[in-house]
Amino acid sequence: MNIIIIEDELKTAKSLENIILSLRPDVKIVGQYQSIEGSVKALLEQPQPDLIFMDIQLADGLCFEIFKQVKVNSPIVFCTAFDEYSLEAFKRNGIDYVLKPFSKTDIQEAFQKVDGLQNFFQQKVIPDLSNLLTKLSSPAGKESFLVFKNQKYTTVQTENIAFFYIRNDASTIMCFDKQEFTLSQSLDQITTLVSSKQFFRVNRQYLVNFKAIKEIEHYFLRKLFVKLVIETPDKLLINKEKTPAFLSWMEDR
Repeated sequence: MNIIIIEDELKTAKSLENIILSLRPDVKIVGQYQSIEGSVKALLEQPQPDLIFMDIQLADGLCFEIFKQVKVNSPIVFCTAFDEYSLEAFKRNGIDYVLKPFSKTDIQEAFQKVDGLQNFFQQKVIPDLSNLLTKLSSPAGKESFLVFKNQKYTTVQTENIAFFYIRNDASTIMCFDKQEFTLSQSLDQITTLVSSKQFFRVNRQYLVNFKAIKEIEHYFLRKLFVKLVIETPDKLLINKEKTPAFLSWMEDR
């Protein structure tokens, strides 16, 4: 089995290589790459390996940029310190998602999944994917936000947030108890951090929690008027182009 490692931290890459070789002495590490650019070049110019161990946040960006430049056919084990990219990872040939700091047991379990998939295609025996499904079904998204108010730092649990919105050009949290906090992240950044199942970007100014929605009405020009359980500074309108996606999101429970 030929394996490549895509990891921008050299110490982590070496540790991963040592664990892999201790578990599977017969495999060959045929390449190690630290960047999107280097990985794309290798995957285009060389035969694709039997397995890839890939970090998500590389020196020059997120690894998902690799898939926009080259068709990757190899199965991938994603090794990362961040859990918010799990769904995207499994869309990209991911067979496991190992959180750092990983252990020898984590890598062993990843190999077991690889073996299970090989058995499936060779013998048509369904592999045990229970752990994989557990990871996929786990709630995705950031669980809390660090905020600063009245000269103090505190955390706000995401489940207590009714909506995020833009106020005076700044991203602002509105909690169900009507407490407000300003964030340094843009609303675009916040949208990528929270669960897409729990929050919906109704327009450029508002990102709302499903639990905060009270009712929805038809509005002029085939728009939707969204009412929340607490009052919003602006009327929440969804344009006709976004209406199907919003209604599908509402129904997908």
